[in-house]
Formats: sequence, C-alpha cells, structure tokens
Amino acid sequence: MPKTGKNDHARKNELPSTLQRSEQKAQDTFAKTYDSAMESYDNDSSRAARTAFASLKHSYEKVGDHWEPKDERGPSDARAEEGADSTSPTAGGVDANASKEHLYGKAQQLGIKGRSKMNKDELVEALQKANDAATRRARKG
Repeated sequence: MPKTGKNDHARKNELPSTLQRSEQKAQDTFAKTYDSAMESYDNDSSRAARTAFASLKHSYEKVGDHWEPKDERGPSDARAEEGADSTSPTAGGVDANASKEHLYGKAQQLGIKGRSKMNKDELVEALQKANDAATRRARKG
C-alpha cells in the first residue's frame, strides 16, 4: 500500500511509529522514497523500507523515539557511506559521523549516564540503546 496519500503527504497510519512522532518533512521523505522504491524494486516491501530509511538518515537522525533534522546532510554511518552491499553495521539512526561533541549533546538530551567518560564509539552505542528503549516505551503507550 502506498505511504503517500492524495494530498502528496505521508499517510501517518502507514508509517513506522518513530516516524509518526516526527515532523511532517521526515514523514514525507520516508513515504515518497518508499513509494518510489516499491515501483523500482518490483514491489519488494523490505527493500523499499531499507531504501526509505537510508534516504531518511541522510537528513535526519533518531533521537529517543522520533527523528530530528541533522545539522548537516550526509551519510549517518559507515554502512550508509558504503551503500547497499555494505557489510558494516548500521548505527540504527544515530548520526555516527557527527562530532563527538554533537553525540555528547544528544546523550545529555537523553539523560545517558556516564557520557562524559565515553569515547565516540561508546556514545554511538549508548545512543542506540537509549533510542531503542525510548521507542519501546513509546509503543507501550
């Protein structure tokens, strides 16, 4: 089913829950990319979803249970830089290519304890865990 409605905006009820709690532009980016990918990839919904998330991650980063605009457009992690055939792990929506200071600020925003002693990789991992936990809590209601 198409993710974009007649008004050329995302159908909110068709989107992943993290996008339902995000701004309209993030929703539209995902939905339009998903719909286009469905046409391009012969209705392969799994591949279309991966493509739509990859597109979203160039402009947005996951913060807690929703997506926020990034300071700078670009790939969010090694997997996004390398493309579809990459075997690198994904950072799950965390902008792993951002500065340590940026990641520290996001960790502070999410209340991650011990952040001042973490290196960049540890901050990325802690942010992933905090985001996953926030999404689980939001889904429970």
